Formats: sequence, structure tokens, C-alpha cells
Amino acid sequence: MAKQDQVIRILLIEDSMDTAEQLVSMLRNGGIPVRANRADSAAAVKKQLIDAAPDLVLLGMNNQKPEFAQAMALVTATGKDIPVIPVCQSLDETCFLMAFAAGARGIAVLSRPEQVQQVVRTEFADLNSRRTVRRLEASLREVERRSDALLESSRDPIAFLHEGLHVRANKAYLDMFGYDEFEDLSGLSILDMVTPKHIDEMKTLLKKVNKGEKPPAHLDMEARHADGSKFAAVMDLAEATFESEPCLQITIHRQEMNAEQTAELLRLRQQDLVTGLFNRQHFLAEIDTVAAQAGTGRTDLTVLLIEPDNFSKVLENVGMGNADLLLADMALLIRKDLSATDIPARIGEHTFAVIFPGVSHLAAQAVAEKIRLTFESNVFDLNQQSVNLTASQGMVFVGEKIANANTIMGEASNAVRSAHLEGGNRSIIFDPSAQDKADADKQRAWLNLVKDALAHDGFSLFFQPVISIAGAEGEFYEVLLRLNGPKGEIGPAFFLPVAERNNLMPMIDRWVIAHAIKVLAEREREGRKCTFFLKVTPQSVDDANLPGWIAGQLQAARLRGDALVFGMPESKIVTNLNNVRRFQKGLEQLHSGFAIEQFGSGLNSFQLLKHVAANYLKVDRTFMAELPKHKDNQDKVREICDQARAMGKVTIAEFVEDAASMSILFSCGIGFVQGNFLQEPEKIMAYDF
Repeated sequence: MAKQDQVIRILLIEDSMDTAEQLVSMLRNGGIPVRANRADSAAAVKKQLIDAAPDLVLLGMNNQKPEFAQAMALVTATGKDIPVIPVCQSLDETCFLMAFAAGARGIAVLSRPEQVQQVVRTEFADLNSRRTVRRLEASLREVERRSDALLESSRDPIAFLHEGLHVRANKAYLDMFGYDEFEDLSGLSILDMVTPKHIDEMKTLLKKVNKGEKPPAHLDMEARHADGSKFAAVMDLAEATFESEPCLQITIHRQEMNAEQTAELLRLRQQDLVTGLFNRQHFLAEIDTVAAQAGTGRTDLTVLLIEPDNFSKVLENVGMGNADLLLADMALLIRKDLSATDIPARIGEHTFAVIFPGVSHLAAQAVAEKIRLTFESNVFDLNQQSVNLTASQGMVFVGEKIANANTIMGEASNAVRSAHLEGGNRSIIFDPSAQDKADADKQRAWLNLVKDALAHDGFSLFFQPVISIAGAEGEFYEVLLRLNGPKGEIGPAFFLPVAERNNLMPMIDRWVIAHAIKVLAEREREGRKCTFFLKVTPQSVDDANLPGWIAGQLQAARLRGDALVFGMPESKIVTNLNNVRRFQKGLEQLHSGFAIEQFGSGLNSFQLLKHVAANYLKVDRTFMAELPKHKDNQDKVREICDQARAMGKVTIAEFVEDAASMSILFSCGIGFVQGNFLQEPEKIMAYDF
């Protein structure tokens, strides 16, 4: 799936502006960042498909101009991969058949916001997957072109076999066997190129390869020239593909060494000389094989990483001169508990790894635990010194969900790191099939933390200055919430989604408002005129009593109402319009302000001001990303500022990134600026206004 902050460009082909706005708000409320354009005629559709370069199209099924079929044809005519999602008010058989007959793969049902969000996420994820596949296919074609050139120029005789028949061979291979052209070899079986005494052995090998078994790395063979003469050869064998078909790659070497010398050379290539285990290069090649096998559905594959705990401190005690001896002894301990089919290796300075092929996850886990206990109980004797070591382990149960070598090693490394952080001498297991349960447990843990924070004042307020370009009088701060955790404050992205799903936002909003008012009152008593920008959620404004409660808090603190400005994202206002209007009217009576956040994210954001009398407009953050590089974003910000100024509204630019953006915003006529570039949120309000 796309990264969370990747903006989706959407073209809305929809007769109704209200429906289009509703769709945009639904997506933004679901945490989907979108940049939307609307078209309500065939000409507009053609223009937007070219100018806006949309990722997705949301197409109203009841449109009149253009009609559904015409709009589908216009999108198809571009020849581009642009998924179309038909939109209907409610799903019935007619809509279903009409949509899928037109080639759609999903339908968005307006009456079900979560379903709309899910179908957009799914279609965009699929689109990104197809784009990735196309990029990879282009890269593959280039790699194949280069590989073909290298193959042809190689001095090593190389050929590719499919079901025992030659499908490709380079010139060195043809010369070795005495053929002038590949046509003389094409379709010829490898069995015709070995002597009779090796035919049965070669047949057995080919049958195993056809069943999906891995071929041996090397094979001693007596081969035959085209003229019938014989020569001793060594075949290097490897799995490969040719024109998307699985095949066997063979590289022929004349046998200039005896079998024992060949075996010794192979051992030296694959072995770590300090420990006698396989080396990193060989292990990574085996991991690639494991990943490929997992992708075919195999479930009997496990990867284990092992690292001694506090190894650097141990070396300080025993001396660097004993390091290799200690590593060799550790390797012996690991190997002792393994079977002949297991693949142990040393892949880092003091990192060991084991692949368990063909055994159940439970059996592999039992062996890993045996290794851990062996480390725990063993005493290493090193030149009249003795040392006791424990080991941390990271284990990955390999399956289709992580059939990727980098992912396997990454998860194993993360697991080892977690084992170290939790005190060492333990195993951490990454099991993709157990992730759902782990996620549910994590959500429950977050929920308990939030409930505990509400019960015991476990939140903190942070403050970020909001700076006036025109030098407005007083201090202005955005109030931000943090959860006090065991290792410091935790950002809202981690705990607020859980709180929202469990209807705790009204309690959290009231906690923030009450504590912010206390801080403001103290600030006022110090003679500082200060304004706070506070966030409020739809769950809170559902409560018609909220303005009255705020009034009570202000009166108790003897604080003026205009010291508070409450804000909510534009998309959430659109989908909760009546409640927000009621809340904003209540704020007017308190002389408190209201801000529309993420302003400009909708199709016609200024239309919203006819319903909600906002005082401040916080420009959508997507316009701020690399602002100096994007002229269209600069034009949009300038347009918002001009219209806002004419209506008497104050504009605020959040997430300002650099000095160049500041200069552009000043020329656009922005009212206030805010961002980590100016100052990060802090517990203490110390900005010099």
C-alpha cells in the first residue's frame, strides 16, 4: 500500500457539488490524503484527465452530463491505467451489473463511508502495485539485455536447459562441444551430451529438478563432443528462468582437479574460516532460496538469528586475542543441536544464523530454545580464563506474507534487537499469522494507557508558537496533546485513534480545554495577553452542552473568551455540519474564535464559510510540502489568501518547512505562520514574540 502521506489525485465526475464534497470529506475523515478536482461535462472530463493526471476516478452512476457509459469511454480512451470507481447512493442489482459490465473492479456506496474509504484504499494500492510491476518489468528487461550481452561475451561455457532440452547456449559452450550454430544444438537433450555411464544419474537429476527440488551445486560428469570424443567436466548447476519459464543453468568446466580438490575449493568458498560454519555470502544465497520457496506456499521454513548478550563487554574482559576462539566455541555449541539438513552460518562479527528447512515451526522453536539453554549453562574456557554467556534470539516463521529475503532478515534482526532490549537471554518470534492477535493486544494496551491517563492526569500540554507576519499584538500558541509514557511523551498519532474508536474523545477534549484555560489564566495574571488554538473533535461537538461547559470553565478562571480559538478539519466539518454550526454559534456568544483546519482541501472550500462563520483559515498542509518547488501550490495559497482577505478572514500556514517558503508566504499575504522550522512544540512557552 502507498505510504500514509502519499497524496492521491482524484477526479470526481459528479453532477452534484454537494455529493463531490461529501466524497472528499469521507476520504479525508478516513485519513486518506487526497487532491481532488471535479468535472461535470464531457469537455471538462477530457481536460482534467490531461491536466490533473488523476490516480483514480470516482464516477457518479446517475450522472446526466456526461452519462456513466460516456465517462467510462473517455477514461478508457486515454490509454492510461486510471482505475474508475463507480459511485452509487445504495447498492442494488442494476448498479452492480452496470458497474462490473463496464469493467469496474469495485463500487463506492455513498451511504457507507467506511466502504468508500476501503475501496479507494484498495484501488490505489492495486494501482501502486501495477506501477511497481511495470517499473520492475522495465528493469528486468534491461537486466536481461545486459545479462544476455555478458552471457555471450563470457569465456565460461554456459547453457540453459528446460526439461533437459537446450533453450540457450553461449558461444563458449558451442565451441566446447564442437557446434557451429545454436540451431545445431536447439532442442537437443543434455542426455545426448554425456557418456552412457552418466545418463541414469543425469535423468535422476532432471526428474528432481522438474519436481521443484534444488539441484546440487556441482556435478562431476564425462561429456561428449559433437564428434563423439569424450572429456572430463564439472558442471556448476543453478536454478534460473528463461523467457519466464523455470530452467536449469549449467556452466561447464574441464576437470583440471580431482574430485577431492574440487570439493575442498567449494568448501573454502562457502565456509567462514573462524567458525567452520557457512559464511555470509552462502547464507544470503540460501535465504533467497527460502524466500522463493515461501512464495510458492511452503510453510515449513524458519530462520533464526543468534547473538551473544553484552559481547563487547565480554571481549573487554577476555581480550580481543581470544575473540576468534570464543566465536569458534559458540559455533560448536550451535552446531551440536542441529540436524544435517539445517543450515548454520556466521553472518556478522558476532551474529549467527540458522535456516531450518523442512521442519515444523514448533520443532524449529524447540531447537532454538535448546540452543539458548545450552548457552545459558555453558562455561567457555579461553586460555586459562572462563566466561559465561547468554544469547538473544530472533526467529521468523517464514510464509507467503513475508516471502522476501530483505523482509525475512529485517524481521529477524528486529526480533533480536527486541530480545536484547528486553534484557537478553530470550527468544522473540515474528509470526505473520499471529500479527492480528498482537495488533489487538496492542490496541487494548493503548486503550488502557489512555483510560489511566484520564483517571490520573497522565497527559501533558505542549505549545507551538503561531507567529503573526503583520505583527499582531500578543502571543499566539497552538496547544498540542501528549501522553506521558514510561520513556517520555507520546505523540497523538499513537493513542488518539484508539481513543476515538472507543468514544473517549469528548473526555480528552474537555481535559485539554480545562487545563489550557488554567494555563491561560496564569499567563494573564502575569500580564501576558495570549491566545490559544485548541483542537476539538466531532464527537465533542455532538454534545450541545459543550459551549455552556466551556463558559463555566472561563468564568471559574476569570478568563476572557476571545483567548480561545477552537479548530476542526474542513472534511470533518462538512460531514458534521449541523453540530459544528451549533457549536460555532455558541462560541460566538463566548466571543471565542473558530478555525477551519486543512482549509483548501475540498473542491470549493469557501462555500463552507456560508454555513460556518470561521475567524481563521488554516491552509491545508499538502500545499506546504516543498512549496518553493511547486508553482501550482504557490498559486493556490495566493488565491486562498486573496479571497480570505476580501472576506475578513485570517489565514494561517502550518507545517512551514524552510526560509524560502516563508518568503513565498509573505508575498502571498498569509496572516500567520507555524511549523517546526520556526520552533518545535515545547512544554514551556518561551518564544520571543
